[in-house]
Amino acid sequence: MDIELSELRELVAPRLTHSFVIGQKYLIRTVTMYYTGWLASITDTDLVLSQAAWISDTGRFHDALKTGSLNEVEPFVHDVVVPRAVIIDATQWDHDLPQVQK
Repeated sequence: MDIELSELRELVAPRLTHSFVIGQKYLIRTVTMYYTGWLASITDTDLVLSQAAWISDTGRFHDALKTGSLNEVEPFVHDVVVPRAVIIDATQWDHDLPQVQK
């Protein structure tokens, strides 16, 4: 059986599996903080968020999820890389992404 090198690489390469949707807005909780942003890309180790913000205080969590109101927001200037290993949970963010420091 003849096999091309590209085919061999495909066979032995690890498959990247995840439940995230590229282009979706998320609120992500990590072991130390929260982030909001558009999921721009994903690798086997990281998420890349565009229009991202560090959320230092969500206020009442359920209220933040329902209304999009957040107590403290620190927007990033550039994309942010979030290691997948530090993610506790993530949920769809149905509101405008916070882009103003608060």
